[in-house]
Amino acid sequence: MGLSNTSARLRRTASAVTAAAFVVVSSGCGMVGSAASAERLQLEPLSVTSPTLQDGGPLPSDYSCNGSMGNPPLRWSRVPDNTESVAIVVDNNNSTTGAEVHWVVFDIDPRTGEVAENTVPVDAVEGRTTNGKVGYTPPCRRQENYRFTVYALKEKVDLGKGAPLSETLKSIADKTIAWGRLTTTDIE
Repeated sequence: MGLSNTSARLRRTASAVTAAAFVVVSSGCGMVGSAASAERLQLEPLSVTSPTLQDGGPLPSDYSCNGSMGNPPLRWSRVPDNTESVAIVVDNNNSTTGAEVHWVVFDIDPRTGEVAENTVPVDAVEGRTTNGKVGYTPPCRRQENYRFTVYALKEKVDLGKGAPLSETLKSIADKTIAWGRLTTTDIE
C-alpha cells in the first residue's frame, strides 16, 4: 500500500511541477516569467529533430518499455550564443493519470548539439523521473503523446545526479532562454 501512495504522490508532484513549468515555459506564447521577477522575456525557438523519431509520428517500440534501445537519439540547433547549458525533459501529460516525466538530463555543454541513442552526453547529469529512478524510463502507455523537449539555459542547473524531480524542473524552468520540442503520438 505504501508503494501505491508513494507512486501517486510522485505523479501528483510531477503533475504540479510540469504544470508550473508549462505556465513558465508555455508552448503557446513562448514567454518566461519567474516569481523572483515580474519581467518577461521572449523565448527563442530551438530546432529539435531525430534520425529515428518524426514529429507527430509514433514512438518506435524500441524506445518504449517493450524495447531495449534506451533513449532515442535527439539533435538540436539554433542554440542562442548566451546559452550556458542545455537540458532535456521527456514527458507525457495524461489527463487521466497526470503528467509523467520519463527522463531529465541537464548541465549538457551548450556546444553539444545531439545525444546519441542510449547515451548521456559527457559531463551531463541525470535527475530523477516520476517513478523516482535516475535515467531514461521508457514510456509504456501506447496511446499517449510523448514530448522530447530541449531547453537552452542561461546558467547551469547545478544539482547533483538523482536530484529530486521538483527541484530539477523548477530550476530548468527558471533558467530557460530558449526551447524546442519534438512530439510523438502513440507507441508503435
